Amino acid sequence: MTGVTRAWMNEELEMLRDSARRFFERECVPNEMRWRAQHHAEREIWNKAGAAGLLCAAVPDEFGGGGGNFLHEAVICEEQMYTMSQAFSNNVHSGIVAHYILAYGTQAQKKRWLPKMATGELVAAIAMSEPGTGSDLQRIRTQATLEGEHWRIRGAKTFITNGLHANLIVVAVKTGSEAGAKGISLLVLEAEGAEGFRRGPLLDKLGQKTLDTCELFFDDVKVPASHLLGEEGRGFVQLMQQLPRERMLIAVGAVATMRRALDETLAYVRDRQVFGQPLMALQNTRFKLAECETQARAAQAFVDDCIARLMKGELDATTAAMAKWWTTDTCCRIIDECLQLHGGYGFMNEYPIARLYADMRVTRILGGANEVMKELIARALEKR
Repeated sequence: MTGVTRAWMNEELEMLRDSARRFFERECVPNEMRWRAQHHAEREIWNKAGAAGLLCAAVPDEFGGGGGNFLHEAVICEEQMYTMSQAFSNNVHSGIVAHYILAYGTQAQKKRWLPKMATGELVAAIAMSEPGTGSDLQRIRTQATLEGEHWRIRGAKTFITNGLHANLIVVAVKTGSEAGAKGISLLVLEAEGAEGFRRGPLLDKLGQKTLDTCELFFDDVKVPASHLLGEEGRGFVQLMQQLPRERMLIAVGAVATMRRALDETLAYVRDRQVFGQPLMALQNTRFKLAECETQARAAQAFVDDCIARLMKGELDATTAAMAKWWTTDTCCRIIDECLQLHGGYGFMNEYPIARLYADMRVTRILGGANEVMKELIARALEKR
């Protein structure tokens, strides 16, 4: 971020940043409006991203990945969000699913799936949310029963990011009869040719229209018993263990988006004439932007501190929840102020600020609604 020294940046990461920026500007930015109109990008963008080394950057090279760490993922995430290139969710694919497989998969599972995820041959999704069950994962109803050498999955999932193109899907299911968190397991479905597996139509969302999102249906879908990820009945624990990483990626993207909104608005207010002078010359404009810049800098400092903790293995779930809710709320507030400074043009989708306004609203919901984040923080306070 402009004007902020970031202790964790180095020459290698700067090179990655430059490479990622050039990729997104070349392969995604020119196609944004067309992809928005059709509600998805073409499948080949995954193969191109894989060839550019942008997939599975933090996966060890023995499994075909980039051999990096969370810092590499953060840099790619920042550039993808700043350039508004959300046509494919690398956060879900590389930042979430790949790490479920790394953390809980067998050697055979890692070798089977991770190299193909790194090249883009496999597109990954995670299926948790269900109709009527969003942030409350303990209430999922999708069932899986073991029949000999296969599991049978019955149920439906909704709001699935990468849902149109995904051919490797981690599915949260109930494999036991216990109520609540107990009895939840994670199964990995290879969707190609899977009998009984269906995708619903692309969902017509308020924002993030370039990103394919749909419902998934499982009508007695067979999954090999060997595709259980980790231990049976430990799925909820696995989900909770990985959520802080997901929430940090959301926070990283939110801060990058704050910068894009501010950069767009600074350019606009310098050029826009009001009452015979640039809009930037008006005190209200100057004060609003001063407030937004201060909030963005504070958010960057907080997130960078969280990243440092994560790299040391010291980032707790409560702090990750704080970062997720506060950065997304702050991002939406900054975008709203910036849109206001655009006047009527801020309401036009040809202006990036309007698209940012719609695209970022969901970040206060996904990864656990912000109200849930506050409840988690409050529970931690009660124990202090």
